[in-house]
Amino acid sequence: MAQEATGSAKPDMHEPAATHPTVPEDPALTPQERDELASKLVDRYAMWSGAAGLIPIPLVDIATVAGVQLQMVRRLSQMYGVPFSDNRGKSIIASLAGSMIPATSGMGAASVLKSIPVIGSSIAALTMPALSAGATYAIGKVFVQHFSSGGTLLDFNPPDYREFIRVQREKWQSRSRKAPDGTPPPPTSPDDSISKRTATASM
Repeated sequence: MAQEATGSAKPDMHEPAATHPTVPEDPALTPQERDELASKLVDRYAMWSGAAGLIPIPLVDIATVAGVQLQMVRRLSQMYGVPFSDNRGKSIIASLAGSMIPATSGMGAASVLKSIPVIGSSIAALTMPALSAGATYAIGKVFVQHFSSGGTLLDFNPPDYREFIRVQREKWQSRSRKAPDGTPPPPTSPDDSISKRTATASM
C-alpha cells in the first residue's frame, strides 16, 4: 500500500526538488524488463503528444505537448528511481527540443497555421501530430538510455545525445510509415497501462 501511494503521488510544483520523495526501482523487475516497460511507456506518451498536436488553438497545443513530455520524464524518473525536479526536467527537455531543429521549428509553424481558417488548420492537422509524436518519442528514448546507464537529471548533458536523437526520430518515422494509417494505434491511458504491465511483470 505504501509503495502504491508513493508511485501515484505527484510532486508539488512549489516544493523544493530536494523534498520530493524518490520512487524506488521495483526489485522484482530485471533491468531488461524495466527498459522494455519504459520503452512502452514512451510509445504511449508519444501518441498522447500526437493527440495533443490536434488541439486547434495555436500555442496551446505546444504547451500541452510540453506538459505531456514533462509528465513522461517524471514517470520515467519514477521507474528508474531517479530524483525528479520540474525545473531541471523542463530545462533538459527544452535543450533536447532545441537540438531537433528544424523539427521543433516545424511544430511552431504548424501551430501558427491553425490560426488560418480551413487551409492552415488542415495543413496543421496533418503535420503537427506527427511532429509532436516524433519529438516526444525521441526525447523519451534519450531518457531511457540515460537512466538505464545509471545517469540522473543532474549529470544529463543534452549535446551528448544529438546523434542518438536523430536516429530515434528516424526510427519513429519509419514505424509510422509502416502503420496502416501512418501512426501506431492510440493507447487508452499511459499511466494505467504501465501500471498493469508492472504488476504483471512482478507476479
